[in-house]
Amino acid sequence: MFCLERRRPSPCPVMTDLQSAPLEPLNESHTLDELHRFVQRYPRLFVLTGAGISTDSGIPGYRDDNGEWKRSPPITLQEFLGTPAMRQRYWARSMVGWPVVAHAEPNAAHTALARLEAAGHVPTLVTQNVDGLHQRAGSREVIELHGGINGVTCLDCGMQHSRASIQQTLEADNPALLNVTAETAADGDAHLEWHDLAGFRVPACPNCGGLLKPAVVFFGESVPKERVEAASHALDAADAMLVVGSSLMVYSGFRFCVWAQKQGKPVVAINLGRTRADSLLSLKIAAPCAETLTALAGLLALD
Repeated sequence: MFCLERRRPSPCPVMTDLQSAPLEPLNESHTLDELHRFVQRYPRLFVLTGAGISTDSGIPGYRDDNGEWKRSPPITLQEFLGTPAMRQRYWARSMVGWPVVAHAEPNAAHTALARLEAAGHVPTLVTQNVDGLHQRAGSREVIELHGGINGVTCLDCGMQHSRASIQQTLEADNPALLNVTAETAADGDAHLEWHDLAGFRVPACPNCGGLLKPAVVFFGESVPKERVEAASHALDAADAMLVVGSSLMVYSGFRFCVWAQKQGKPVVAINLGRTRADSLLSLKIAAPCAETLTALAGLLALD
């Protein structure tokens, strides 16, 4: 069943959480046909996706249905840069968790959005995810707001490395973790507290021996200006905004809903659970992303 909720608009950085606010549930229900009519009326969509779109690919999301962390929040940039011990902890957890994200396959939701792009309904897709699954599903115009987990950057010489090559180094230098498994988050961070971190060897830049950092935006780190500007221009050119699988609890994604409202562009969301932008939404679909997007793409293909 597709349950759509109407919300009345209300007034309303770096990568940070936003304070939660209570929501009053509405009883009004609608059908998938209303979403279909929405896209017919607003055919060029600015799409923003979050971790919820990749859960069917076997990558667990960060938050529960109320938008709260399911476990400890991700590492901050300040923590990562602050001490060798925190870098040991990060890379140990990443060594265990990265393969889960690296080996994940696109699901029906990713495929449906690629179909919508091919049909001209999604000129640009902006994702908060770092898993690269949109591109692998066939989407071409993708802005990775928070970067990609498959890259690593040296903070000293600027050299770019593949995450796969760094994984080889991690596994060769830390064989004790080879057979360890743990629940993994959307950024490849395994829920692991390794008892022998003092002996864990952190990878260094193969080029200069410098400090390596994943090519992703950490909490406490600013999203690169050029990505925000590119996404902003895409929103300017769109008729409406579609949020898929995101609680929007961090400002880097939520701000686009605010900007859309200021431009008088309606916002619709497909998400199981609460979002920070619920009060800004014209329609909200509380149904699985893959089911909803596949059905929508099928209806639009018949137009």
